[in-house]
Amino acid sequence: MHIDRRRIIWLALLAVVILLLSGCAAGNARFTPDNPAGFWQGLWHGAISVITFIINLFNHDVKVYEVDNNGGWYNFGFLLGVICVWGGGLRTSWKGRKRRKQAKES
Repeated sequence: MHIDRRRIIWLALLAVVILLLSGCAAGNARFTPDNPAGFWQGLWHGAISVITFIINLFNHDVKVYEVDNNGGWYNFGFLLGVICVWGGGLRTSWKGRKRRKQAKES
């Protein structure tokens, strides 16, 4: 059986990146009701939400969403992060528009 070294290196790099990102996940003790997470933290937590969700399945100390937040701005940042990183359906809309345009030209 031949082991592809590039694949092993990429998988190891991916594992390191996931571990680094989980260190910035929600549920950090630095956020308190007196010092809540704001827009930028919400944006980041939204961007890494799928990764933190997967890690949360195995480690319940890692949270997907920061409970100690400043409300609307954190929520807006979180949703914006999820939409920007994970697509938000724009790809589907773009493909549909492209197909309709090609159908008109045919």
